[in-house]
Amino acid sequence: MGKRILGVLLLLIPATIFAQDKWDLRRCVDYAIKNNISVKQADVQARLSALQLQQAKMNKLPTASLGTGMGLQFGRSIDPTTNQFTTTQLLYQNYQLQGGATIYSFGRLKNGQDAASFNAQAALEDVERTKNDISLNVASYYLQVLSTKEQINISEVQLSQTRTQYENTRKRVDAGALPELNLAEIEAQLATDSSNLITAQTAFQQNLLQLKALLNIDMAAPFEVDTPPIDLIPLEPLAELEPELVFSMAVTSQPQQKANDLRIKGAEKTIKVNKAALNPSLSGFYSLGSTFNNQAISPNGSITVNPPIGKVNVDGTDYSVYPNQPYSVNTYGKTKYFKQIDQNFSQSVGINISVPIFSNGNARIAVENAKLNLENLQLQKAQADQTLKTNIYTAYTNAISSMEKYNASGRSVQSAQKAFDFATKRYEVGLLSSIDLITNQNNLLRAKLQQLANHYDYVFKMKVVEFYKGQGIKL
Repeated sequence: MGKRILGVLLLLIPATIFAQDKWDLRRCVDYAIKNNISVKQADVQARLSALQLQQAKMNKLPTASLGTGMGLQFGRSIDPTTNQFTTTQLLYQNYQLQGGATIYSFGRLKNGQDAASFNAQAALEDVERTKNDISLNVASYYLQVLSTKEQINISEVQLSQTRTQYENTRKRVDAGALPELNLAEIEAQLATDSSNLITAQTAFQQNLLQLKALLNIDMAAPFEVDTPPIDLIPLEPLAELEPELVFSMAVTSQPQQKANDLRIKGAEKTIKVNKAALNPSLSGFYSLGSTFNNQAISPNGSITVNPPIGKVNVDGTDYSVYPNQPYSVNTYGKTKYFKQIDQNFSQSVGINISVPIFSNGNARIAVENAKLNLENLQLQKAQADQTLKTNIYTAYTNAISSMEKYNASGRSVQSAQKAFDFATKRYEVGLLSSIDLITNQNNLLRAKLQQLANHYDYVFKMKVVEFYKGQGIKL
């Protein structure tokens, strides 16, 4: 039983941590950068580019390969140890270590490494661009969560006021001071306010789920965001966010622009790589080898012999003639494995010169393709810079518009509050109908909600301009 209770507690610990901790924007952004799937995909691409760079570096090193083969040879064939024709069946095995190195190739390897290096750096900038995009999306949904949360608070206050009005109106209707129509109108407003509260709560939950999705958090896990006072969120003066100044900073600091510049440099190096294929190349090679033959024989000793060297006939009798001194002759046997490997050891070294003459136009077309790819990347950079400038000017214009709308909505709230206060006083003394009071109350609610929406919209639009300036997203 104790183990079961401990297991349940361990399962509840993560949920308790999520439930107790409130997530501010910095924590949300940091968590999303580490766990968002798009960021992980960009990181995988960056690691692939790093491997390509590593391969480009390794291409400059000499190559080496070791191989061995074994086989059965019969019929009329060539003895691999003597290179002579034989009809003896034999079992053979050979070893070979060979390789080579590029000596000169008109910069093909060096430029290939430089191109891979620029592309690897561009891939890292793509990771940063993805992180920035995720950060901006997280900030957007974070502010929407805060906005809808405030809308819930306003709707709850509105609902509480309507309930109070309902109780007061019901008492006056029961006392005969007001007609039943007033109570019915208040009841209708109470239902409307309840619906508005449910709508705000639904919008809050939807934005919270979208934020969880960006953070790659389990949808069922408890999650609560910190609510900083929106009035205390620091904003830079508009004078320091002049669009031309922001663009001059963004064009050198934004990851997308950095990646474009790096890919253009890589494409320029790729052109040189393909041009090198049109020129001769010089390379060196080497080879070490040996072989074994199970039928090979070699001297393994000697014996002393004194064979006759002829015969003489004396009186009709043949007599053998022997040399004055006996002599030694070699004895033969199967040559041992490692002795053959040592005796048959061969070495070679040399250089190769490769001169391209005709390759069906592949090399020249590759050069033209590389040039067109460079041109396309330059156009992409120009398009990206133009889009960046348009986005900055648009963000600046939107920020000014949002600021003006926020200021106007503040004046609207003040006017609606005054109208509602006057209407409440007139209603309390019986000089205003309930429908007119409800109308003023709804006007005040709409004004507050619009002011709240405009305030968050203004803050976000200002943060977007700050983001392009290279300051990131911060609250």
